[in-house]
Amino acid sequence: MKMISRRDFMKASAVVGAAGVLTACGGSSSSTAASSTAASSVAASSAAASTGSANVGVCIYQFADNFMTLYRTDLEEYLKDMGYAVTIVDGKNDQNTQTEQINTFLQQGVDVLIINPVQTTSAQTIVDTISPSGTPIVFINREPDKAVLDSYAGKCCYVGADARQSGTYQGELILETSTQGDINGDGKITYIMCKGDPENIDAQYRTEYSIKALTDAGKEVECLYEYLDNWDQTTAQQDVANALAQYGDKIEVVFCNNDAMALGALQSIEQAGRKVGEDIYLVGVDALKEAVQNVVDGKMTGTVLNDDVGQATAAADATKLFVDGKDVEEYYWVDYVKVTTENASQYL
Repeated sequence: MKMISRRDFMKASAVVGAAGVLTACGGSSSSTAASSTAASSVAASSAAASTGSANVGVCIYQFADNFMTLYRTDLEEYLKDMGYAVTIVDGKNDQNTQTEQINTFLQQGVDVLIINPVQTTSAQTIVDTISPSGTPIVFINREPDKAVLDSYAGKCCYVGADARQSGTYQGELILETSTQGDINGDGKITYIMCKGDPENIDAQYRTEYSIKALTDAGKEVECLYEYLDNWDQTTAQQDVANALAQYGDKIEVVFCNNDAMALGALQSIEQAGRKVGEDIYLVGVDALKEAVQNVVDGKMTGTVLNDDVGQATAAADATKLFVDGKDVEEYYWVDYVKVTTENASQYL
């Protein structure tokens, strides 16, 4: 009998209907003219969308992002199951493009906007653009500063996971190894860091809190180098190859702000003749299927589940609350989960 995956189980059991149940808690702090091209693109998508009891516009920062591909697929499914017409657009990692898309949605009079901002630093401008229309906003995945949400109170919320938790879990994965990260036994953990978008709060917190977990446990650490890889697998592969050539056996741990970069790092680690779990450790975040399989196979020390199913469900439920005219909390949090060799198979 084939075991159902956790992802399939969660999707099958998610309740995204009339109740719209959400668990809320206090949050942590962190050109307006639409182009004719964007207008025609969104209009075409809208014409294709099924008629529902509400029209929902979804702005994703970049379709090419592996995690956001999973997320938007789940989100679209849940919103359509609620009977909503859904249009999802690709910001192509360009804030001007996303701004044009938002203005097009406003011209069309969508009922709710779900926004995964290209730049969190533009979140206030996004709110200022949307608020005169009174259109509710559900920010997802990339957390705006609390002041941004406060500026549109009752009409704006954030659904996501606390990136400080994911960084802490990365550090704990290293502390749970047989050497607690100190492979050569010299009393110090030497590492390199592959970082995401420097403006992204998730990248900032994962970088900070992964190391904080080590120092809070009394460990001495040394950062050999931090690489700005912008979530990209190929860039991380190149940078880790350079790091291994430069620092060699001094590198005991490779921290990556996401799994895409970890997959790139693994390619270079293997090409350099290093073996994860024996002479180097490697951790990521997202629990992408390929990364989880690498954990099962002992090719990654661990990863951290960034629950796309849970977050998409919560975002859909928050949207329903807005559509139904009900009170909406400012923050909805979905926990991360550590993925290790002991539990990895259930996340495939």
